[in-house]
Amino acid sequence: MTKPKAYMKTEGDINLTDARQTWWTEQVDESARRVLQQDEDVFLHQTLSTPCLNVLTSCDGIYVRDAQDRAIMDFHGNNVHQLGFSHPVVIEAMKQQLDQLSFCTRRYTNQPAIDLANKLVELTNGTLSRVLFAPGATSAIGMALKLARAVTGKYKTLSMWGAFHGASLDAISVGGEGSFRRGLGPLMPGAEHVIPFNSYRCTFGCQDEEHSLCMKPIEYVLEQDGEIGAVVIEVIRNTDVQIPPVAYYRKLRELCDRHGALIIVDETATGLGRTGKMFAYQHYGIEPDMMVLGKGLGGGVFPLAALLVREELNRAQEMSIGHYTHEKSPVGAAAGLAAIRVIEEGNLLVHAEAMAEIVRTRLQRMMETYPIIGDIRQIGLLVAVELVTDRLTKEPAVRQAERVMYDCLAKGLNFKVSKGNVLTLSPPLIITEEQLTHALDILEGSIQEVQQWEAL
Repeated sequence: MTKPKAYMKTEGDINLTDARQTWWTEQVDESARRVLQQDEDVFLHQTLSTPCLNVLTSCDGIYVRDAQDRAIMDFHGNNVHQLGFSHPVVIEAMKQQLDQLSFCTRRYTNQPAIDLANKLVELTNGTLSRVLFAPGATSAIGMALKLARAVTGKYKTLSMWGAFHGASLDAISVGGEGSFRRGLGPLMPGAEHVIPFNSYRCTFGCQDEEHSLCMKPIEYVLEQDGEIGAVVIEVIRNTDVQIPPVAYYRKLRELCDRHGALIIVDETATGLGRTGKMFAYQHYGIEPDMMVLGKGLGGGVFPLAALLVREELNRAQEMSIGHYTHEKSPVGAAAGLAAIRVIEEGNLLVHAEAMAEIVRTRLQRMMETYPIIGDIRQIGLLVAVELVTDRLTKEPAVRQAERVMYDCLAKGLNFKVSKGNVLTLSPPLIITEEQLTHALDILEGSIQEVQQWEAL
C-alpha cells in the first residue's frame, strides 16, 4: 500500500492506511465486501472515497445503517445533515412538488425558486439581495469568481492555503488543499494564497487575543499587488475548526474596502445553523459582498447551492454567470424551503446552542483528564478535538487519532479526522441530549482506551 503523505489527510481520513485495511478485515463481512468490490471495479479511485469504508443500507434522523445492520450516529454527514437524514417535512415537500412541477425548463421560472431566493435574502436581513442557484457549491464558487471578475475588472483572488472551496479546476485554484491541487500542473492564473489563521499552531506566534499579526500577510499582498479583485475565505475553517477573533474579520473588511477587493465568504459547510447562527459571518458583525451556500441547503436530500450577492453587484446582464440546467429546480427549492422552515419553526438554533453547551462542558472535563487532548475548538455544533502526543511540543497524534476514529466507528459513532490528528465532530442540529450524551460516552471511552494503550 502506498505510504500516505501528510497533505492527503488535510480534508479528512483516507483509504490508504494500514488502519483502513484492518477495518475492512475485522469489521466488514463477506456480503458487504462483494458490494465494495463492485464499487471499486466501476468508480474512479480517490483517497477520500473509493475504495469505500463500508456499504450503507438506510439513513434516518441522526443515524446511518451499514450492511452489518449497525445503527451509527453520524457526526460527519458531509455537513449536509443539519436536519439529520430523511427528514419527513423535507421528503413530503419534495413529493408534493414532484406531483405539481418536477422541472423548470430554461427561460422559465417557478414560484418555489422565487420563494426560496426571497427567503435567503430575508435571512441576510436584505444585505445580500440577489441570488443564483446551482447544483453544488463548487459551481456556486465558480459563479462568484466570474462575477467578481466582471464587476471589478480584476482577475486576481486572494485565499488561504489549506482552504477547501470545491473540487473543480477553478475551485481548487482558489482552494489550498494539497490532495486536490498537487500533480495537476498550472491552475487558474491569478489565484494568490497566504498563510491561514490557526489559533493553536499560529505561524506568527501571536501573543494577543486579536491575533493581529495573522492579518499582516493579507494586508501586505493586498497593498503590494494592487490587483486583487476578491478575497475568498471560509469564515470558519470547517475541517480543523479554526475560529478567528472578531477583530480579524473587521480588519479584513477594512482592508478590502481600502484596496477595492470584494469579500466572498464560503458558508458551504458552516451555514444554516451549524455554528449557532444561521450564517457564520453573522458572529462577526461584518457584511460580505458575496456568500456561497450548499450542502444542507437541500435538506440533506437534494443537491442544491446558492450564490447571494449585494444589490450593487447585479451588473453582469450581458453574460451568463451560471446558466445551469437545474438552476431553478422547483423540487430543490421545495427541499430548501422545507429545510429552513424546520430550522426556524423547530427553534433549532436555540436547541443547537443548548446542545453545544453540553458538548463544551463534557469536552473540557475530558481535556482535564486526558493529556492526549491538546486543544478543543468549538462554535455551535462544529467541534474540533486535536490530539497530540505532547502538549508542550504539540506533536500531532496521527496514529492515535485514527485509532480513536475506527474504535468509535465500531461502537456506533461516525466522524472524520482532519489534518491527520483532529477529530472533527458535526452532530445534526436535531440531536437529543440523550443521543449526544451517548455519543460523548463512546468518544471518551475510545480516547481513554487509546490513552492507556499509549502508556503501555
